[in-house]
Amino acid sequence: MRQTPKLGQNFLVSPTAQAAIVDALGDVSDRTVVEIGPGRGAITGIVAGRAKRLIAVELDREFAAYLREEFANRSSVEILEQDVLATDFAALRVGEEKLVIVGNLPYYITSEILLRLFRFAGGVDRAVLMVQREVADRLAAQPGTRDYGVLTVTTQMVARVEKLMTLPPGAFAPPPKVDSTVVRLTMAPRFDELGIDPDGFFKFVRACFAQKRKMLAKNLRNAGFEGERVAAALAACEISQMARAEEVSVENLAALWRELPHA
Repeated sequence: MRQTPKLGQNFLVSPTAQAAIVDALGDVSDRTVVEIGPGRGAITGIVAGRAKRLIAVELDREFAAYLREEFANRSSVEILEQDVLATDFAALRVGEEKLVIVGNLPYYITSEILLRLFRFAGGVDRAVLMVQREVADRLAAQPGTRDYGVLTVTTQMVARVEKLMTLPPGAFAPPPKVDSTVVRLTMAPRFDELGIDPDGFFKFVRACFAQKRKMLAKNLRNAGFEGERVAAALAACEISQMARAEEVSVENLAALWRELPHA
């Protein structure tokens, strides 16, 4: 079947990797699994044999039609022809169950898909996702490294991150120009634990990293916080006045947010 370059379709053709990804989901015999971008259905077929219920979200009309025909006799498999960025994951749940997510994410909208998933983190147990290796490095980054940034903090505020395996371009057809990494995100939102408002905090984080090479205090002053209040808040949180945002842990960023006035 054809692929649509504009949709970022690079299909995983390694049977070993396909099986390993589904194995990483764990026991899904009593779970609803949502697959993002099933494409030709290589992973779909494996998951369908293990999950209680499988919902495959596919934007491409031709692939959606192909999958409906391929799984026509499987009542436990549902094909949704729609944009994952418009998908209401809460509506896919049955009762209070938590979803399991799997997918080979299009690289050009990986961040947008992750942010969409995080909106529904309370109804998701875990997600096993294929992303560009550099994105995986950012998701799992530690403070003080160049990969640590807004996406890191956003992700680690919502989930525990594990990097499971890295695959070369040859594992895909057509082969991408970059390596790919499978990550497992176990949803564990920390908003209540750290005493923060998600929307306000994430706006604050974007301000902290607005100019990554500048000092955190400078970025906060540029965002409208009064200089003396910034200095006092940094001192209260035991953060150096010379620190950059990339040097500050998720926990300390949350503490700093609590110390500063916000609308």
